[in-house]
Amino acid sequence: MEIIDSICIEHHGHQRCINLAVGDLANLPPEHAVDAIIVSAFPDDYEPTPRSLICALERRGISVTELAQRKAVDLRQFSSCWLSEVIDQPDAGFRRILCFEPAYRGNATEVVGDIFRSIIPFTTGQPPIHSIAMPLVAAGDQGEDPDAMLTALVDAAGHWLSTGMPLDHINIVLPSTTDIELRKQTFARVKAALTLPQSHADFKFDAFVSYSWDNKAAVDQLVNCFQSSRPNLRLFVDRLELHPGAAWQQHIFESLDHSRKIICMYSPSYLKSRICQEEFNMALLRHRESKDGVLLPVFLQTAQLPTYMRMTQYHDAREGDLDKITQTAEELLSHI
Repeated sequence: MEIIDSICIEHHGHQRCINLAVGDLANLPPEHAVDAIIVSAFPDDYEPTPRSLICALERRGISVTELAQRKAVDLRQFSSCWLSEVIDQPDAGFRRILCFEPAYRGNATEVVGDIFRSIIPFTTGQPPIHSIAMPLVAAGDQGEDPDAMLTALVDAAGHWLSTGMPLDHINIVLPSTTDIELRKQTFARVKAALTLPQSHADFKFDAFVSYSWDNKAAVDQLVNCFQSSRPNLRLFVDRLELHPGAAWQQHIFESLDHSRKIICMYSPSYLKSRICQEEFNMALLRHRESKDGVLLPVFLQTAQLPTYMRMTQYHDAREGDLDKITQTAEELLSHI
């Protein structure tokens, strides 16, 4: 594999890189080995079509179909992906496969946004994934425009790494049959235009409340309790919308960066919401880097939380009972 261009990003003294490379993703050399490679598939469809990465893996003796039958972690109901067991081929150049298979595919930037939401749970798991390699996902059988996908991937990767996603390397690997010069030009154009978000030392808000609209009544009760006890508390409780034109959601990053604490209101609706997942992931990254902690989860309604969301201690207000919400508000105020 040959790296033809790179973007290096400094974050808290650590250098993290996005590499554009040419080579065989199914057979990475030891010097470019990664923890996991990203495979894109239609739901429950691992047919090794001729030009697909799944087919290249099949030729190496690695069957995605067989790996799918014994998934190590299945998060398809939450973030459209599953993680394989450790691959028993030391010379493959990767240890696991992360298969991305959403039930719904939007445009290029929506696909990329879903991919990064899928990756985050595994960067904080055990053992954590610190390096990944991927093709131009969805640009093969799924038919997405290669330059649109590359632009969205590089732009999103740059902003997530600068915000604290703990990946040392993101390698985007092109096959030798692609138009290398055109992809190099696209990568260089995004690299030159990439403007990374800046962290803010001074906070505009004491707390950002992340919630699903379905739970608005209960959240309003919580906010009323806050305001009754501490009228001057600066809360951000507006409901933001996803912008399909941005795979990294600048408005979310900026709002969360301006908030000292982030309250996440868990419920079945919360887990199904892309915007809530984006807010939680951002909060988790900040929480892991903060000495005092940033994330304040509230279990509002019973839901089956994925493991990585259960790792932070939560406040229990189930099932949206007013007395529990009042008590939870008092507990949260002691941390804000």
